[in-house]
Amino acid sequence: MDMLIYEKGCWEQDYRRIAGVDEVGRGCLFGDVVAAAVILPEGLIIEGVDDSKKLTAKKREMLFELIMDQALAVSVGHVDSAVIDEINIKQASRLAMKKAVEGLECHPDYMLIDAEKVDLPLPQQAIIKGDANSQSIAAASIVAKVTRDRLCEGLWEELYPDYGIKIHKGYATKLHREQLLALGPTPMHRRSFLGKILSDEPVLF
Repeated sequence: MDMLIYEKGCWEQDYRRIAGVDEVGRGCLFGDVVAAAVILPEGLIIEGVDDSKKLTAKKREMLFELIMDQALAVSVGHVDSAVIDEINIKQASRLAMKKAVEGLECHPDYMLIDAEKVDLPLPQQAIIKGDANSQSIAAASIVAKVTRDRLCEGLWEELYPDYGIKIHKGYATKLHREQLLALGPTPMHRRSFLGKILSDEPVLF
């Protein structure tokens, strides 16, 4: 698979700054949904860049450093659990993507997005399984994943050490469900996601 096939199509139309855009944490019970936007130099190939879900944590960390070093611009956007509950996860994911693109120091002239639309007046293409078919989107998926995992293993674990956040990263694992039942949700849990797990347990403050 040519991971630059979509980028090449953009370059042929004289678009030079292609932003790959992706998000992580969409299915989590806890924490922010995190999106990244990455603009790589035209023609650059970073060996090993792929859908972040296919890579080991060690490989993602290594590629993260390469991407940050070689990209023309990188930006990350966050939307927290309160907003997710208010506007729903699909709209929150799109908002996080928008924030990521808006934060780029180098203004893109085209966006390649993993199966979504970003509410910005820029030419764009939504690509199904884009993180496995476009290097730009795959790079964004790696940046978003590493950024969110570091929060889970660092700040969020420190805030709520009894929930195993660094282990399950906020997903609905057996451990996470057990801790929710035992301790109740934190302010960072997505209440709209917990209906099947909890009834009316008090929020932990």
